[in-house]
Amino acid sequence: MTRLGLLTCLSLAYWASGASAAPAASCTFTDAASAKAGKGSCSTITLSNIKVPAGQTLDLTGLKDGTRVVFSGTTTFGYTPWEGPLISISGNKIDISGASGSLIDGGGGQWWDGKGSNGGKTKPKFFFAHGLSNSNIRSLNVKNTPVQAFSINGCTNLNVDHVTIDNSAGDVGEQGHNTDAFDVGSSNGVFITNANVRNQDDCLAVNSGTNILFSGGYCSGGHGLSIGSVGGRSDNTVDGVRIENSQVVNSENAVRIKTVSGATGLVNNVTYANIQMSGISKYGIDIQQDYLNGGPTGTPTNGVKVTNVNINGITGSVSSGATRVYLLCGSGSCSKWKWSGVSLTGGQKSTKCTNVPSPATC
Repeated sequence: MTRLGLLTCLSLAYWASGASAAPAASCTFTDAASAKAGKGSCSTITLSNIKVPAGQTLDLTGLKDGTRVVFSGTTTFGYTPWEGPLISISGNKIDISGASGSLIDGGGGQWWDGKGSNGGKTKPKFFFAHGLSNSNIRSLNVKNTPVQAFSINGCTNLNVDHVTIDNSAGDVGEQGHNTDAFDVGSSNGVFITNANVRNQDDCLAVNSGTNILFSGGYCSGGHGLSIGSVGGRSDNTVDGVRIENSQVVNSENAVRIKTVSGATGLVNNVTYANIQMSGISKYGIDIQQDYLNGGPTGTPTNGVKVTNVNINGITGSVSSGATRVYLLCGSGSCSKWKWSGVSLTGGQKSTKCTNVPSPATC
């Protein structure tokens, strides 16, 4: 009889050499190989204190409709330089959650070298939520992702609620880098609520997609709540994003839209509402159309249109060396904006704003 780790099935499922397994109601796995092999036989999958071997993915892709996945105990990952991901889950009507007291520890300190994805050790991305539809990710407690945390791509109607990501250990010696919390691309209907993030890069980065919500979030130590960079990808449309009722503290930026220099695309129907900030070191509100190779050129272009942007109720303070508002638009590319309730203190006023659409002001 071949035993696939510790597999507990509440139904009469069994595993035997040369035999087929009956469908299982509930399965508990204690190693990644057993989870991958047995995932298709379970309606509920409990991942109990799994130690994923170096260079392997905790692979729960292609789950059957309606599967529940529960992270229990502490999930850890062995070290080797590789691209990852450490975890990958896909399917329809999938419910992913963390049991009380559970922790997913990415072990980022093994990879952190201050260079992130821009050099040094090859670092694995953390969690691929690719191809999830009508699904939930909820109540996960995550710490120390090597680089980017949640990659949300090709998803439809995905709810992400009460996810905590704590990469604050990467602040020591500025070793953590490119630790984006939520990167969203080519998805329709992604709703991220009540996130609690401490990291060293974007709390949210929407690179493409439609019908996206981020609400009730707390973001500390990173680069803020971002759209983009938009442009230069196969999908260069962001249409219908609402970012609201959130707090950004001790970060480089708070509210940010950035588009790629010389590229084409569209950023449309974006609302930032009721965002409170403090301890912002660079820009409180930052909309730039001059990004190239990951950095600003200072010269905006107008190929990516930024239209129907509503900035409403943005309050708080920036640090003494920061700029409250910086708007750098290409000729005619920023239009149909709404701007109200912006009240920021500290820092300085920009003298370099370009092509600012009324009623927005620097």
